[in-house]
Amino acid sequence: MNVISPLEDYVLAHTSPEPDYLYRLWRATNVYTIHGRMASGHLQGRLLKMLVQMVRPTNILEVGTFSGYSAIAMAEGLESGGKVYTFEINDEMEDFTRPWIEQSPVADRIDFRIGDALVEAPKLGITFDMVFIDGDKRHYREYYDMSLDVLRPGGYILADNTLWDGHVVESEYDHDRQTQGVREFNDFVARDPRTEQVILPLRDGLTLIRKSS
Repeated sequence: MNVISPLEDYVLAHTSPEPDYLYRLWRATNVYTIHGRMASGHLQGRLLKMLVQMVRPTNILEVGTFSGYSAIAMAEGLESGGKVYTFEINDEMEDFTRPWIEQSPVADRIDFRIGDALVEAPKLGITFDMVFIDGDKRHYREYYDMSLDVLRPGGYILADNTLWDGHVVESEYDHDRQTQGVREFNDFVARDPRTEQVILPLRDGLTLIRKSS
């Protein structure tokens, strides 16, 4: 389990409560999976829900489901008729994740698929209003390019882990492929005239990107 600092504890105490179902999912993710800290958790989950409520998307694409926490959090914020299409490339996660999604209070708003979003998402023929990128960091540029292709003008991309535990500014990680992938993504997005963006230093870094054209 992650150790919560006094400041983090203060922030969570002054943030809307985490639903019991998501709290139980977060605990199970940390107990039964190897990389439990990858789950969004209380603070980011409440932010994702609120961002969805602000943008009011009809269709959301998620690249990287993991245990389903972020998909459920985003689905909580959807209005009637909205849908989260979430792709997980690691089929070993399906036995854990699918029951949590299908038994959730928002199961009817989530379409969970095992497969490579780079290949499968464009085949849906859906124009998305929002995309949440949280997959393999080595492929973030590819996810970004694909997302722009299926995103409506004025739509939003949320990219997780864009500070990558601070490794983006640490020279000892210059040869780490995942760090290289995050840096390449960050540098490219910062120069892309098609979008505007801001990095939030929340948890491991969350970049908000708006497609302008």
